[in-house]
Amino acid sequence: MIPVAGEIVEGINPTRMELLQVKKKRKLAEKGHKLLGEKRDALVVQFFEIIEKRKKLRKEVMDAFSSAEEEMEEAMAIMGYETVKSYSRGIPPHSSPELSHINIMGVKVPVVNQKIRGEREMSWSLGSTPFSLNQATEEYQKALEKLLQLAEVEGGMEKLAVEIEKTKRRVNALEHIFIPRLQNTEKYINMQLQEREREDFVRRKRIKAMMEQKEREKNRE
Repeated sequence: MIPVAGEIVEGINPTRMELLQVKKKRKLAEKGHKLLGEKRDALVVQFFEIIEKRKKLRKEVMDAFSSAEEEMEEAMAIMGYETVKSYSRGIPPHSSPELSHINIMGVKVPVVNQKIRGEREMSWSLGSTPFSLNQATEEYQKALEKLLQLAEVEGGMEKLAVEIEKTKRRVNALEHIFIPRLQNTEKYINMQLQEREREDFVRRKRIKAMMEQKEREKNRE
């Protein structure tokens, strides 16, 4: 067997038909490698965009909670803790969020849909309570809305991170294992075919020389 640097596909027959099949597989693997590389890069871009969005949302959540707490402290200073507590008992609960998905380059990213209460759903009228209580309620609702958006973004980041890692492994496997193996196999078959052609050429040359020798001997007779 002619030595070839690197691994080759096992059980290969060094024929021209096999060579065509290997070339076809190699070109397909190279095309797949290119497409997966582009997908990986695009997913990484999306991932970093989501990181920036998460950073912004985290700040907005903290700001909303901080503002809500300040307004609530002022409301309790005006109305008293027990009065604020009695008002809070009349607030209707939020409905459970609805989960759905969107598709980002083949990755199912979660989407959180939550119906936020409006002013008409509150248990008191805006004119009957201090501004600070109404403002605290509004800020808490904003914080909840931003918190759900943050959860959505965190879920999307997790899904994209898993897909990026999976795509990277596929790209690396194609680049460092499958494509080199097919290239080595292609080289191996070519070398085997060339060796056979050389052997056939030498054999034909010998046969021709033998026939010429016999013809010369015959002519001498």
